[in-house]
Amino acid sequence: MLSRCLRRLPFVPMLLVFSVVVLLCTTATGYASANEGGRPNIIFVLADDLGWTDLTCMGSRYYETPHIDRLAEQGLKFSNYTVCQNCAPTRAALMSGQYAPRTGVYTVGSLARGKETDRKMELPKNVTRLPLKKIIVAQTLQRAGYVTGMFGKWHLGNKEVDHPSQRGFDEAIVSKRGHFEFRTFPKVSVPKGQYLADFLTDRAIDFIDRHQKRPFFLYLPNFAVHTPIQAKETLIAKYRDKEPVGGHNDPVYAAMINSVDDSVGRIMDKLEELGIADNTILIFTSDNGGLGGYEVPGSDNTKGITDNAPLRGGKGTLYEGGVRVPLIIRWPKVIAAGGTCDEPAVHVDMYPTFVELAKAEVPDAYTLDGVSLAPLLRSPLQSLDREAIYAHFPGYLQSYIKEAVWRTTPVSTIRVGNWKLMEFFEDDHLELYNLAEDLGERKNLVDQEPERTRELHEKLVAWRKNTGAAMPRRKAMTAE
Repeated sequence: MLSRCLRRLPFVPMLLVFSVVVLLCTTATGYASANEGGRPNIIFVLADDLGWTDLTCMGSRYYETPHIDRLAEQGLKFSNYTVCQNCAPTRAALMSGQYAPRTGVYTVGSLARGKETDRKMELPKNVTRLPLKKIIVAQTLQRAGYVTGMFGKWHLGNKEVDHPSQRGFDEAIVSKRGHFEFRTFPKVSVPKGQYLADFLTDRAIDFIDRHQKRPFFLYLPNFAVHTPIQAKETLIAKYRDKEPVGGHNDPVYAAMINSVDDSVGRIMDKLEELGIADNTILIFTSDNGGLGGYEVPGSDNTKGITDNAPLRGGKGTLYEGGVRVPLIIRWPKVIAAGGTCDEPAVHVDMYPTFVELAKAEVPDAYTLDGVSLAPLLRSPLQSLDREAIYAHFPGYLQSYIKEAVWRTTPVSTIRVGNWKLMEFFEDDHLELYNLAEDLGERKNLVDQEPERTRELHEKLVAWRKNTGAAMPRRKAMTAE
């Protein structure tokens, strides 16, 4: 086409022709290089039930996580990242980019946990399959030219149409409960006695190997460190005689964390081996708080497999121990190494972050509830333009300890800056905490801060109305 255009000109000096051709070729090559470098690979590693302090770089002096610690040293550590109280709603939020009231996925199974006689409220139905109308992040990245893969725990529907391979993932293997004798869908060959975390990592590394030449999105949702508490004997032996530190004292659980850490290390090594680490965003986080920190009524004791101190509570609660988890992001040459970001972030922020970094698009009619974290990757000290962070759980979760009935009763929360308001629906009582001064949520400031309490509560009520949040209702009183 260029030569035909030039022939129409009465006279074009050969030097000018040569210059034009060189300029166009250089521009085209430069665009291709810039586009390739500007569309990073994205690897999202999700641990299951890993608590906020269950990493050495997050404060543990018993568990050993050298590879994840190295990731933090090379990247950015978030101190204020929150998710849902248990696994299915967090996964739904990550994939859909929407809070639970928009998806209807509030928990695993039913909201009506425990004994009916102990429940004071009538409860709405819980959605156990992420609605097919939701445009999940894999579909968005796939349309933007990314090859997409998922290996691990899905938990968003068991029917064939729910399988991640039908929802935007080019390759997907779903694993089911168990760390040794596990099942996969579709069924694939598994070496006898292989540990699930190792199997999933093998699949992830194979995916990276085969797709290293084009932008890829890899979602690796581990089943570890979820129950059953099972680990490789060689790793258990490593911790069996180690001195416990506080509530971190279980050698089998420590060995499970060790396997997750080894998985991250193998992925980091593969990226270096292939020379694609600089153009790969590697993210590590967890789906909810650790399985511990449960207070025994009438005492100062807590129980659980791990301990989330100084946070209050654990998995299943909307106190910080149940929803605050580690978040580490590495992107060499973009993120300054060894930084910490204290700006509050939440699970629904991942989708818009990936969209921005991948230069992808979502339909205008599709709602994303979060904001992109991309500005924080370049400048961790700045603030995000956000009204508030919300959570809503209209059901019950029974306690893991016999001394208590519930881990949580129906509750909503709102967080603005360091202020967090909780509304419990059984008796309408409110709790207000200043997390900057009271990370353990021990001092309820409702009476000291009536105006702030009123403002936050009004915002929370308005948000529930705008999102169509399913609400529990008090049971009708019956005459004896």
